[in-house]
Amino acid sequence: MRSLFWRILASFWLAIALVAGLSILLGHMLNQDAWILSRHPGLNTLAQTWTERYEQQGPEAAQHFLEHRKHRYNIDVQVLNDSGEAVVPGTFPRRAAAFEARRNNDDRRLPWRRLTEEYTSAQSGDTYLLIYRIPHPELDAWHRDSLMWPLSALGIALVVLTLFSLLVTLSITRPLSRLRSAVHDLGQTSYQQNSLARLANRRDEFGVLANDFNRMGSRLQSLIGSQRQLLRDVSHELRSPLARLRIALALAERAEPEQRQALWPRLTRECDRLEALISEILVLARVDAEQTRAEPVDVDAILQAVHKDARLSAPEQQIQLHQETGLTLQGWPTLIERALDNLLRNALRFNPAGQPIEITAVRDNEKITLSVRDHGPGVAEEHLAQLGEPFFRAPGQSAAGHGLGLAIARKAAERHGGSLSLGNHPQGGFVASLELPLAAPGSA
Repeated sequence: MRSLFWRILASFWLAIALVAGLSILLGHMLNQDAWILSRHPGLNTLAQTWTERYEQQGPEAAQHFLEHRKHRYNIDVQVLNDSGEAVVPGTFPRRAAAFEARRNNDDRRLPWRRLTEEYTSAQSGDTYLLIYRIPHPELDAWHRDSLMWPLSALGIALVVLTLFSLLVTLSITRPLSRLRSAVHDLGQTSYQQNSLARLANRRDEFGVLANDFNRMGSRLQSLIGSQRQLLRDVSHELRSPLARLRIALALAERAEPEQRQALWPRLTRECDRLEALISEILVLARVDAEQTRAEPVDVDAILQAVHKDARLSAPEQQIQLHQETGLTLQGWPTLIERALDNLLRNALRFNPAGQPIEITAVRDNEKITLSVRDHGPGVAEEHLAQLGEPFFRAPGQSAAGHGLGLAIARKAAERHGGSLSLGNHPQGGFVASLELPLAAPGSA
């Protein structure tokens, strides 16, 4: 991953190092004699040229060369040998030494800059000490001209820093602008996943954030769609028993006393159906709204309780329980018990007499699988994908129900970070399996 953190850190470090390096270099150059000796046009080749003139053409030619340099660059030069004696008269003023000594004693600034340079002749091997005196106005004027290229380099560095800052700023603000637009669209329920497609392809923190945002947006849109569909389904399902109640009440108002007594069981039955439907809808809503912390769940105890209740409610059915002992997990025991009870009641509605219902509980690595199998007719393959959706019932079913039992079981499994698998058994019948991880989300 090309971390945005490291890119920003490297950019700023590079910028700081560049500016600091140029500043140090510029300050070093301005205060060093070596810079003047190597860059000043009147000094950079003076020692070599003078030595060649002196050794090849004699003292007069060497002295003439020094006087020419003084006339052109206003630089006084004196040359000493190894013994400290003047090799040529040089171009120093007659009172220069006395004036310099007096200025040094007074601790005041001299009117010139004094530089020295040793040069060893490649031809004779003799060493010469060249002493230069450059007037400060002359040196200051040269400094102003010679600083053009360092200042140009500093200007280039500032331009580069500006470009770095601009690129870093754009790399941060442009993705944030796209994310802000996506958040606005999500709030207006007009979010499109492809709006962050390019940003999601990045391999830095913004790419990870865009992928997470896409998943969140998709999940929120799915939840909003599910809630809208649920409201439509609930209104449709409640309308039917309410319509039947209204019809029964209208008939009771017009009926004779004897006939009215016969309508009371029908009214009671419709009220019971309506109450059962509302109860299941509330259970489905509580599964999503469960906010308590996960707790240790004794799966063995839940299996025994559900098995016992099923045998009491349907004594004519044979219910077989196959379980591993010591099964526990972190979760919500009420949700697991409700989900398992719904799966078992669903099996009881479709299982034929004389055939057993099999409940199996096993542990597989880091999850527990609870399966309920019946020997009923099963479900057509084209309808398996829709099972578990609220209020969906496979066509051709005659058993009572509202299509919420499997939806409650699926929501309970998802609340634990697990899943609900529904399918036809290879040997006949229908099997529903709850796969629950040992540690549910939010259990830490």
